[in-house]
Amino acid sequence: MEGNIRISEDGGSCYHPLPDSADSIVSDDDRLQQLGYKRQLTRGLSAIANFSVTFSIISVLTGLTTTYGTGLTYGGTVTMVYGWPIVGMLTMVVGASMAEICSAFPTSGGLYFWSAKLCGNDWGPFASWLTGWFNIVGQWAVTTSVDFSLAQLIQVIILLSTGGKNGGGYEASKYLVIGFHGGILFLHAIINSLPISWLSLFGQLAAGWNIVGVFVLMILIPCVATERASAKFVFTHFNTDNGDGINNKLYIFILGLLMSQYTLTGYDASAHMTEETKNADKNGPRGIISSIGISIIVGWGYILGITFAVTNISYLLDETNDAGGYAIAEIFYLAFKNRYGNGVGGIICLGVVAVAIFFCGMSSVTSNSRMAYAFSRDGAMPFSSVWHKVNKQEVPINAVWLSAFISFCMALTSLGSLVAFQAMVSIATIGLYIAYALPIFFRVTLARKSFIPGPFNLGRYGIIVGWVAVLWVVTISVLFSLPVAYPITNETLNYTPVAVGCLFVLTVSSWIFSARHWFRGPITNVDT
Repeated sequence: MEGNIRISEDGGSCYHPLPDSADSIVSDDDRLQQLGYKRQLTRGLSAIANFSVTFSIISVLTGLTTTYGTGLTYGGTVTMVYGWPIVGMLTMVVGASMAEICSAFPTSGGLYFWSAKLCGNDWGPFASWLTGWFNIVGQWAVTTSVDFSLAQLIQVIILLSTGGKNGGGYEASKYLVIGFHGGILFLHAIINSLPISWLSLFGQLAAGWNIVGVFVLMILIPCVATERASAKFVFTHFNTDNGDGINNKLYIFILGLLMSQYTLTGYDASAHMTEETKNADKNGPRGIISSIGISIIVGWGYILGITFAVTNISYLLDETNDAGGYAIAEIFYLAFKNRYGNGVGGIICLGVVAVAIFFCGMSSVTSNSRMAYAFSRDGAMPFSSVWHKVNKQEVPINAVWLSAFISFCMALTSLGSLVAFQAMVSIATIGLYIAYALPIFFRVTLARKSFIPGPFNLGRYGIIVGWVAVLWVVTISVLFSLPVAYPITNETLNYTPVAVGCLFVLTVSSWIFSARHWFRGPITNVDT
């Protein structure tokens, strides 16, 4: 048998093998019914389409472009060149553990459903509640961060197109930036209201754009640049001039890893899309693994290519340069300006990145809406009956617009304080990874002996890989909560632990005072 399953009578941590008479291939819809749900979404995604959505969310063009300045600030080229593969390998460990569980439980609920089934009746509802809220808030934070970064990039493109900061260029106000953000989210909500066949097409276009864009930019920029860094500089230069009062090299290197870890997130999307994916118990896990693996490869190439065009780190980070301190935009702009006398080519290259970020946000809303749909289907969200409705095209239309609206509201904090906004979007990395780690932790502890894997599994290495994944998430949760500047003030304090702590307190408090009386975890909507 290949891991065919049915829900146990006691709601236990796993599923049980079907009798030998059921050893033939079980359809995706049968598998879904065995997990307790009837099909409501159109199952039209192929393995490539599932991969495309997740690869577009990871989007190395998005993550590395928007956080490249962080890498330059904390350690420079050494942190980026060596930190990326280190973080990539450990991320693959987390992804492999998630893929194994995804193969056993291919539902749109993903992480919170896994936690419920792995913990059983006693702890399942609470584990599901905690995992679900960390997952969905983390996803909303990702969408907020991605689309806000696109709004900021548009601001920089306008600045450079009108002469740059030193040439009287137009600097958009924070209100115009938030307007851009709202418009981008509106477009993403419209696109995600289309049938899944259209989203599949857009997703594959997005994946192609990301791959081609990476290879074009990693070759074009260093070739156009009149000054190039030496191989020694790229592979050995360690920048300690961060201006933040931090001199310890290990500490600096750790802070620089955030660039890589922020980029390599969002691959739970393949799990959330399984109810719309053919051969979900195989193609869902494949989507997770392949999206991470290909992102690691092309991401490292992108880092190397762009870094060979870096010669003056302090100038690239200087807020008085033409791009206003947006490091990678200044690299692109200078490469063409020094070669051809104007930076138009660099601005066009930024446009390539902007399209990739747009696709990233689009796919992020897709994943958000499926998580909101599943979570509300199980009654976990306020007004759940509204959010899990699907339209005639079998699209969770209300969940789509809810996700876009909440992401816009989260970005409004930037109008009051960028510190508050950064604290909120910090949940995009740490909060989301905590949601990743919880079901893995339950799989290697409470369900260590009872877990029966699906077609994709890690065999005897599952427990070891799972523990490494959990320990890595614990490690980054601590490291990325450390101060990023000294002396510590209201403006320099790292609010990540505050934001994540508040989310934890709110989630647990709501459970204690309310949800424990009515939330029972995943609710079957099929007849027994």
